Amino acid sequence: MNVLVTGAAGFIGMHVALRLLADGHRVLGLDNLNDYYDPALKQARLEELAASDGAQQGRWHFERIEIAQEGAVLNLIDRHGPIDRVVHLAAQAGVRYSLTHPEAYAASNLTGFVQVLEACRRARVAHLVYASSSSVYGGNRKMPFAETDPVDHPVSLYAATKKANELMAHTYSHLYGLPTTGLRFFTVYGPWGRPDMAPVLFARAILAGEPIQVFNHGDMKRDFTYIDDIVEGVVRCLMRAPESDPAAAQQGPDASRSHAPWRIFNIGNSEPVALLDFISTLERTLGRTAMRQLLPMQPGDVPATFADTRALTDWIGFAPHTPLEEGVQRFAAWYQAWQIRRTRPEPPSGS
Repeated sequence: MNVLVTGAAGFIGMHVALRLLADGHRVLGLDNLNDYYDPALKQARLEELAASDGAQQGRWHFERIEIAQEGAVLNLIDRHGPIDRVVHLAAQAGVRYSLTHPEAYAASNLTGFVQVLEACRRARVAHLVYASSSSVYGGNRKMPFAETDPVDHPVSLYAATKKANELMAHTYSHLYGLPTTGLRFFTVYGPWGRPDMAPVLFARAILAGEPIQVFNHGDMKRDFTYIDDIVEGVVRCLMRAPESDPAAAQQGPDASRSHAPWRIFNIGNSEPVALLDFISTLERTLGRTAMRQLLPMQPGDVPATFADTRALTDWIGFAPHTPLEEGVQRFAAWYQAWQIRRTRPEPPSGS
């Protein structure tokens, strides 16, 4: 297949692109390479992609594109298409950043998503899989979170934009028959992870002998999901486009399915881990003890996440299989190697 991956220089985007290339597909990647976090990490991810067997065989192409620019995504597809399927992972990420930079979320997550939808419609893409987020559940205290739960009370602008994406996708599925699948990701971690997320923040501070910030005084749980399990779910979903379901309209409202070719799924490990237990696992792996700075809950944050993934299991046979200890070991090994790589002095010119 010919697959467009937006946000290809991002954490999940790089891994998805690598998997698609390994499976023999042609991959067209785009990213705006913004400076929300160190662009050097994004460039290094692109180097990994460029060094892949798929890239050496000419099945990888990347362009720096701002998706919010009118017509930019469609123009890219016109120049390098046709495109069979799209994995849309480009977005302004981060809950706390949305408190201080709301305009970035409106541009990337709303305007940008409209441009992706329009490009998919006009290019007659067979299936759009896009990233939603567990943050849409807001302050929901019912555990585990199920796709049929109401998600009408977001507690951050980031969450609100992800809920809006689900509604926008439904509109295009209803009006134009565009098959769309939204995946609500739950706390993804692993090699090449984002430096603004807890695993990297914790590892950096522990190795530097600095205190780590533990919010809500440590009374938090997260459904930590290893990146390889996430990628497996994304790729399997990409291969199965939803179809129109006329019976859905007769059965009454359902927050996860529709008469249109539109579906929403949770994708997570379905085994919440106490934040303090995650820290302890990372301490054992790194062979260091963390200094913990206990702080109150941050605005826009939630105390716990827990994915009910039964619908996704029924749909594609999704079953995460990476134990926390194994996932943390792989992450820690990558992080320590990355720290050495990024601090290694450049060789003298001409050497």
